[in-house]
Amino acid sequence: MVTTTKLDLTGLKCPLPALKTRKALKALKPGERLEVHCTDPLAVIDIPNLLNEMGERLEATERDGDRVVFMIEKTQPATM
Repeated sequence: MVTTTKLDLTGLKCPLPALKTRKALKALKPGERLEVHCTDPLAVIDIPNLLNEMGERLEATERDGDRVVFMIEKTQPATM
């Protein structure tokens, strides 16, 4: 069974969604998933760029009104 952690970042503005997503990903183990909810319009740019930089995998991006939901799979081991 895959563990999915939900992170509600609605109402936060750039750069907080990307920073909090990075911190949450560092706490996960490879194979675990992170579901991130954002309302910041810049998150659709910032979070995919962050994942590319970290080497993590974006499984899906869904829009629901002003909310964007990112499904992320942790693929890299934690680095110190």
